[in-house]
Amino acid sequence: MKICLVALLLTSCAYSQTIERAEALWKARQYDAARNIFEALVKAQPDNPDYKARYGRLLLERFNPVEAAGLFQEAVKIKKDHAGALLGLALVSADGFESKAGDLARAALASDPKLFEAQELLARLALEDNNPTKAVEEADKALAISPKALDAMAIRAAIDLMADKTDSPWIGRILALDPKYGEAYETIGYFFVLNRRYEEGIEFYRKAIALKPDLWSAHSQLGINLMRLGIDQEAREQLEIAFNNGHTDKPTTNTLNLMESYKNFLTFKTDNTILRLHKKEAELLRPYFESELKRAIATFEKKYKIKLDRPVQVEVYPDHEDFAVRTMGMPGLGALGVTFGYVVAMDSPSGRKPGSFHWDSTMWHELSHVFVLSATKHKVPRWFTEGMAVHEETAASPDWGDRLDPQAIGAVKEKKLLPVAELDRGFIHPTYPSQVVVSYFQAGRICDYINKVWGYDKLLAMMHDFGRGMSTPDVIEKQLGMKPEEFDKKFLASLTEETKRTVDGFAEWPKKVKALSALARENKHDDVIREGLAIRDLYRDYVEAGSVYEFLAEAYLAKGDKTRAIVELARYSEIGGRDPVLVKKLATLLEEAGRKKEAAAALTRLNWIYPNDEELHRRLGDLHMANGTPEAAIVEFRAAVAMKPHDTATARFNLARALKDSGKEDEAKEELLLALETAPGFRPAQRMLLELSKEEKIRK
Repeated sequence: MKICLVALLLTSCAYSQTIERAEALWKARQYDAARNIFEALVKAQPDNPDYKARYGRLLLERFNPVEAAGLFQEAVKIKKDHAGALLGLALVSADGFESKAGDLARAALASDPKLFEAQELLARLALEDNNPTKAVEEADKALAISPKALDAMAIRAAIDLMADKTDSPWIGRILALDPKYGEAYETIGYFFVLNRRYEEGIEFYRKAIALKPDLWSAHSQLGINLMRLGIDQEAREQLEIAFNNGHTDKPTTNTLNLMESYKNFLTFKTDNTILRLHKKEAELLRPYFESELKRAIATFEKKYKIKLDRPVQVEVYPDHEDFAVRTMGMPGLGALGVTFGYVVAMDSPSGRKPGSFHWDSTMWHELSHVFVLSATKHKVPRWFTEGMAVHEETAASPDWGDRLDPQAIGAVKEKKLLPVAELDRGFIHPTYPSQVVVSYFQAGRICDYINKVWGYDKLLAMMHDFGRGMSTPDVIEKQLGMKPEEFDKKFLASLTEETKRTVDGFAEWPKKVKALSALARENKHDDVIREGLAIRDLYRDYVEAGSVYEFLAEAYLAKGDKTRAIVELARYSEIGGRDPVLVKKLATLLEEAGRKKEAAAALTRLNWIYPNDEELHRRLGDLHMANGTPEAAIVEFRAAVAMKPHDTATARFNLARALKDSGKEDEAKEELLLALETAPGFRPAQRMLLELSKEEKIRK
C-alpha cells in the first residue's frame, strides 16, 4: 500500500512538472515538443479536463481549430462548467464569426468571474458588430478584472483611432506595461480591415511588426492585405517571411499558392481600368467585362457625383477556390464577389453552373462598393454599403436585382428582420443560417424604400454623413427626420404590404406547384393552364427550376399557342429567370415570329449570365447580321472564334462576313485566309475572298 501511494505521488509530481514543461516549450515557440508532451498527458490522464483545455489552446494557436474544438468539447463533457474549455470554444466560434461565441464567453465568465480573457472577447465581438459603446463597456469590465488586460486596452485604442483621433492614450498605457506588445497594433489593424479601411489597417500591421519583428501573424496579415490592394511583390515578401518562420495557417499558405497561380493570368489596362483574366478565357471574356466595367464606372461617376482618382482593378477567377482564398477571413460576404478598396475580385461565369450566376450584376454590385467606400473614405456601416450595392443592381436593370426568396419570405413572416441600427450584426454574427442572405435583402430594400420615399439625393446625403463619422441612428434622424425606431415601423409596414400576398400564400404555394407538376406529367395541358394562371402571381418572383412560367409555356406550346408561350417566357426573363435553355427557347420563338430584335435582346441577356457558350454567340451574331447591326455581330463572332469551336472555318467565315459588312475589308480578308488555312476547300470563304480581291482591284 505504501509503495502504491509513493508511486502515485511520484506520478502526480511528474505530471505537474510535465505540464509546466509543456507550457514553457509553448512559450518558447517550440510547438512540436510542447504538442508531444500535451499528447502524452492527455493519453495518460484522459479524464483531466485541464490538460485537454490547454492542449486545445495550443492547437488553436497553431492553426488547428477543428481538433482544438474537439478537445474543448471533451473537456466540457468531463466538467461542464470548465472555464478554460468554454473560453476555447468561444474563441473557435468567434474566429468563425458565429453568434454563439458571446454565449460561450459569458458561460466561461460565469464559471470563472476572473477570466478577463473572456471579457476581452466580449469587447471584440461588440466592436465587430459595429457597437463601440458596448465594446467600451465590455473592455472596461475586463480592465476592472485585470488592469493588465492588454487586449482590452487595444480595443479601446482601436475605437479611438477608428473615430479618427490622431492618437489614443491607451497606446501609451499598453507600451508602459509591455514595450514590445505589437499585438496591440495588430488588433487595431484587424478592426480597420474588418471595416474595409484596408490602407489604414496595413499601416497598423506595419507598426505591429516594427514593434515586434517576430510577430509572424502580423507579417501574414500585412501580406494578405497588400495582396488585396494589388501590391503583389511586397505581399509575397511578407507572406514568405511568415511562412518561412512557421506561420503556416491556411490564409498564409493558400494566398501564396494563389499568387503562384497569377502566372496563368493576363492583365489588360486602360486609362481607368485594370482587368485580370485567366489566359484560358481572356480572349472570350475581355470584350464583355471591359465594356461593362467602363459603362458601370461612367454611370456611377454621374450617380455618386465623384470621379475616382485611380483605375479600378477587377480580377476574375474561373476556379472558385482561388476566389475563396481572396476573401478568406472576411465575414458577411456574398460568395460571388468582394471589394478591397479599388480592387474587385469575383467568380468567373465559367466557375458556376450555367444560369446560376449573373456576373454583370455582381460586378456592378462590387463597383458600387468602390464608389461608396471611396466617397466615405471607407467610413460607412456595412448595411448601408451593401444596401446601396443591392439597390444599384436593380437600378442598372430590373431583372438583375435580388428577388424575394424563401429565406426572405420566412424572415418577414417570422419577424426576424433586424432594426436598422443593428443591421450590421446580421452580416457579422448571424444567429440563424440564412441571416446573412436575409440581411443583404433587407439592406437593399431599405435603400429602395428611402429612394422611393425621399429620393436618391437623400441616399447620397446619408452616404456623406456616414463619411463624416456619424452613426446610423444619427444619420437616420438627421436625414429622414425620425428616430430609427419610427423608421423601422414605417419600413416594415411598407415591406409587409408589398410582400403580403406572397408571404401569406407561401405555405400553400409549394403544394400547389407540386400539383401543377403532376398535371404537367400527365399532359393535362388545359388543367395546367387553368391552375398555373391561378397561382402564378402568388409568388411571381420565383423563377428557379420548376417555375410556373415554365409549366405554362410548355402547356401553351403543346397546344400550339406560341404567342402565349412567348408571353410567359418573356415574363420569366423580365423578372430575372436565368436558365439558358429557357431564354434560348424564348429567343427561338421570337425569331420564328419574325421578332428578331427582341430575339437578339433575349440572347444578349445570356452574355451577362453565361457567355461561355459558342452556340449563343453564333446565334446572336446571326441575329445581329439579320438586324443590320454588323458591328454588334463582330463582337459575337469574335467570341465564337475565341471558344475554339470544332468548325473553326465556319466561325472565322462568319466573322469575316460581319467585318465585310462593317467596311473592314482587310480584317475580313485576314479571317478568310485563316479559315482557309483550317479548311482549304471551304467554298464560301474562297468566294468571298475572291469578291474582296476583285473589289480591291476595282478601287485601285
